[in-house]
Amino acid sequence: MEVKSNGIRTLVGASLAIFFHGSLVFGLPGLMSPVWGERLKIGSGALSLVMFFLLAALGIFMFFVGKWTARYGAKRLIMVGTLLAAAAAAMTAIIDNVWMIYAWAFLIGAASCFVYSPGINVVQQWFPHIKGTVSGIVNMTFGIAAAIMVPLYRVWLDSYGVEVMALAAACLTLVLGLLGSQLIVLPQPVTPPQGTKAEATSSVRAEARALTPAAAVRTRNFWLLWVVWALMGAAGITMVTQSVRFGLHLGFGFAAASGILASFNLTNGLSRLVSGVVSDKLGRKQTLALSFILAGVAYFVLPHTSSLGIIMLLAAAVGFGYGTLFACSAPLIAECFGPKHFGVIFGLVFTSFGFVSGLVGPVATGMILDHTSTNYGAAFAFLGALCVVSAVFVMSVAEPKIA
Repeated sequence: MEVKSNGIRTLVGASLAIFFHGSLVFGLPGLMSPVWGERLKIGSGALSLVMFFLLAALGIFMFFVGKWTARYGAKRLIMVGTLLAAAAAAMTAIIDNVWMIYAWAFLIGAASCFVYSPGINVVQQWFPHIKGTVSGIVNMTFGIAAAIMVPLYRVWLDSYGVEVMALAAACLTLVLGLLGSQLIVLPQPVTPPQGTKAEATSSVRAEARALTPAAAVRTRNFWLLWVVWALMGAAGITMVTQSVRFGLHLGFGFAAASGILASFNLTNGLSRLVSGVVSDKLGRKQTLALSFILAGVAYFVLPHTSSLGIIMLLAAAVGFGYGTLFACSAPLIAECFGPKHFGVIFGLVFTSFGFVSGLVGPVATGMILDHTSTNYGAAFAFLGALCVVSAVFVMSVAEPKIA
């Protein structure tokens, strides 16, 4: 009973700690980009690099955090990430040029690594028999935060200005993150926290058969997953930067356009729990592929409607596919390569999201819009194709031999 209580406590702590990171990663860049574009006279091409710098930080630090988790423990790293995120939120108040925006985005990306990877890692250790579900709970909190906080950020921004909004976000990030970190309890190595003797034996055997990072990168599965993260990650993250701008392009007001981003983030969060639970029954690959196809169809339809309600539903479909990528990929990676080196291998797969997705998604989309006189039909068709190709690649992953 005590072991089960510690596992639940850790799940709650990891979820609390990641909440405001989600609002910073998926909310503030999309909300602030048009504001900075107008106030600082920055073009869409330069602003499209915001997500590149954020994702580059993810690519760099996710790998190292995977290694540091085993050495320093999840609790310490989550505390570091909380302090960095609070600093990034406060920095929003003093930005006055494009290079400060890039530094701000890089800091947000780095901070989220110190909370996301250790949190996912430790909850999967506590609940090895429902990895998809517990990973989905933490991922849901990460993804849905922006849907909850973006409307509040917008009200604070409109009513009190960027300084008050930034300081409020910084304080809330600090308090909730530090509270969550104190709830983290590390499970004993190898010994399963709960379950039957058969589950214990399965866990020990899985660890014994786990691939090292060097062995993992020599497999076909690793590179298929690497490409899936690059392409689907690009298609999903672009909605963060383009949703508000697309709404403004169609003539909607700032509040209505922000609703498109909120719709994306709502399902970006909810899908992480729903798809995590579904994948425990249906299978990781099948759940991922179906959600990617749904997102692709949504992108193909988006530029051909002017109804705000339909646009919000389509943005939600993209958010569902993007959230599923996060919820189901982590347990799939653990099953393909084993739990022992999960943090490092996940970090290596994540380099594609960090270094490639930003270029293939937001930057390439910005270039398409710049060179086609803001033709969202061409831009969204490109993003839809990325989703469909991702579905094909994920279905090509061989069935995991380690579980």
